[in-house]
Amino acid sequence: MKIAVIGANGKAGRLIVQEAIERGHEVLAIVRDRTKLDMNVNALEKDILSLASDDFKDRDVLINAMGAGTQDPIIYQNATKHMIDVLSDLPKLRYLVVGGAGSLFTDSTMTDSLYETEQFPKSIYPTAMNMAKALDLLRDSQVLWTFFSPAIQFDSNGRKTGRYQLGSEWVILNQAQESYISYSDYVIALMDEVENPQFIYKRFTAVGER
Repeated sequence: MKIAVIGANGKAGRLIVQEAIERGHEVLAIVRDRTKLDMNVNALEKDILSLASDDFKDRDVLINAMGAGTQDPIIYQNATKHMIDVLSDLPKLRYLVVGGAGSLFTDSTMTDSLYETEQFPKSIYPTAMNMAKALDLLRDSQVLWTFFSPAIQFDSNGRKTGRYQLGSEWVILNQAQESYISYSDYVIALMDEVENPQFIYKRFTAVGER
């Protein structure tokens, strides 16, 4: 498949690019600064708000692994609105988003989202809230979307086991009763979804073992 990855210089983005290449896919890395890209891959240097439908006319899948970084977290909503407009001209292009755990419901009753609970860290509330709003925008769109929320503990240094358990809208736990997944196993689950779609027009989550 021909895959494009927004945010290819980020922690998750780099792993996604590497996993996709290892699986034999043709990858286009979309970055804001090409000089920071140290992988042997075709690249497009553009900010997400500058992307246009012509940038993806030959792609099968677009993965958004953008991080807000030093930007105002409202960028998640603004970028989603922009991408919905861009993708309106590309109805057959799959759009997968590396989402956050904050918008997951606390349990299967689907009453409260994590970011709405008193225990949720105030420091990351703006990011979680804006990512949740971005998910709502996708739900209301005609885009061929999938939103992948990681576990609460999303470990960039965790080991690659190649195993994971899938869930849908609420927090799930691993065998140690933890909401945990490494970046490496998350990326495997993401690429498995790319190759064997199960969650079109849906959000899903996953946990792994340490």
